[in-house]
Amino acid sequence: MGTAALAGVGVAVAACSGEQAPTSAEPAPADSAAAPPAATDAPAAGGNALAATADVPVGGGVITEQAVITQPEAGTYKAFSPVCTHQGCKVKSVDAGKIVCPCHNSQFSIADGSVQGGPAATPLPEVPIKVEGDQILLG
Repeated sequence: MGTAALAGVGVAVAACSGEQAPTSAEPAPADSAAAPPAATDAPAAGGNALAATADVPVGGGVITEQAVITQPEAGTYKAFSPVCTHQGCKVKSVDAGKIVCPCHNSQFSIADGSVQGGPAATPLPEVPIKVEGDQILLG
């Protein structure tokens, strides 16, 4: 999984870096949604577990294949697409209350996905989540 996942990220980063890459293919728009879900101990009645609540710092977040999960204030969890709306790069970090794309430094709010710094002009779409116990679940 590690090599294949890294290769996919490399293609996505190369595809939206703005540089001409004659040997790389353009990523499919639903690439992150098509990724197989990670093996989890999610409850049978819930969706796929994305993260444990303890793994998401207050004022920060974690990035998974399916979502960027944030905790803008204690006990409030949000999730957004991990794909930058500018050119489709996967976001790389959550820093100082912002979700940051490495390709052109677009920045998005951890509270609502709104653009905090361009060149992106469109907010990150919200991903539906729910918290069950100490797990953050897709859906």
